[in-house]
Amino acid sequence: MKLQITLILFCWASLGSWATADDWPQWHGPHRDAKSAETGLLQEWPASGPKLAWRMDGLGGGYSAPSIAAGVIYGMSSQEGTETVWARSEEDGQELWTVELGSAPGDGMPQGREGAGCSPTVDGDKLYVIGLGGTLACLNAKDGKVVWTKSFTEDFGGIVPTWRFNESPLIVDQRLFCTPGGPEKTVVALDKLTGETIWTCRTATAEEAPEARPEQQRPGRRRGRSGPRSAAGYSSPIMIEEAGTRQVVQLTAKALVGIDLESGELLWKYEQAANPMGINCSTPIFESGLVFAASAYGNGGGAVRLTKQDDQISANEVYFTSRMQNHHGGMIVVDDCLYGANGGNGGGMLTCLDFASGEVFWRDREAPKGSLAFADGRLYLRSEEGEVVLIEPNKDRFVERGRFEQPDRTSSPAWTHPVIANGKLYIRDQDTLFCYDIAQ
Repeated sequence: MKLQITLILFCWASLGSWATADDWPQWHGPHRDAKSAETGLLQEWPASGPKLAWRMDGLGGGYSAPSIAAGVIYGMSSQEGTETVWARSEEDGQELWTVELGSAPGDGMPQGREGAGCSPTVDGDKLYVIGLGGTLACLNAKDGKVVWTKSFTEDFGGIVPTWRFNESPLIVDQRLFCTPGGPEKTVVALDKLTGETIWTCRTATAEEAPEARPEQQRPGRRRGRSGPRSAAGYSSPIMIEEAGTRQVVQLTAKALVGIDLESGELLWKYEQAANPMGINCSTPIFESGLVFAASAYGNGGGAVRLTKQDDQISANEVYFTSRMQNHHGGMIVVDDCLYGANGGNGGGMLTCLDFASGEVFWRDREAPKGSLAFADGRLYLRSEEGEVVLIEPNKDRFVERGRFEQPDRTSSPAWTHPVIANGKLYIRDQDTLFCYDIAQ
């Protein structure tokens, strides 16, 4: 572990230990909807794009999008075969600390092997991360000291998905929620301060997932032709309050599910949003009383409305559309329109749907497949090829307000989602983090 105490004390003393309104303290921002409430940002970019404020090299490999709170940038990487968690100064990207979690998994499919996809979750003076192999860790945000760890495979009987774990943990009140993907303990709730188990939830019966029956399962084993398959997808959960109940909503390998936040009871499931291959990556959306989730590989997305009768909650399909096969770039609802890339391994393009009905308003190849964020009336699209596009939301047509190419693109796909915080746009390309000034 490497510490630069002077920088740490400066950041924490001058900016405090709590996230501010314009921070981005977890996956998909303050409310896990990929939206920032920040204003005063550029509404149009010059031909060369926004000004590069700074860049920092030497992070190590990975797809972890940074989380930003109280003047500090947090992320994950793999460095020389070791998984690390790191902290950098928001002011200039200088290193504050780097902590080793353990050996980086070297097996599984090659895509995504470069490093973790988890965005750290910052909660007060603590930081929570999940490694590719299922190491869940709580660290002190100030100095990186590990407070406690759990193993998805050893502690919960979890099975590592084919492309490893890429989830970002969810914190609600005193609880942490995550998805080990075991046949008996698919989703779990832990005490965020101690790591002690509060509840576990099984989201599929043995009949629904015969390849993952308990007598077949061996902790830590990946899916094989005849072996068990993880019940975890690659999505990150959200919390909603609907039908009179606070719920954890997650897109697993088999279905979109709702789980009672307090008891861990499985309340409902909606299988159409999950593709048969179990490669379900995008975070669910809750907007205007609808829960929406989508996946690629010939599938699509569906919206359900939750109703409660006689203490039973049902998920009733409002619509399903094959025109939103969102791979892993995420989706955003703005002014009742759903924006997201429709397309899988073969590419795709940005598509705009009526969120209430699923009707397609438009799709445009000038806005290629990629990941999205939103702030101050603009969508930020990071293409898988690396190009960054500024878009004005419009239900009638694609309206571009600027685009640029980052320098020194690697050969890896640009899968890391863009992050917006405190007048800056953050773009990560494996070993390098770029910080662009987007304030007016």
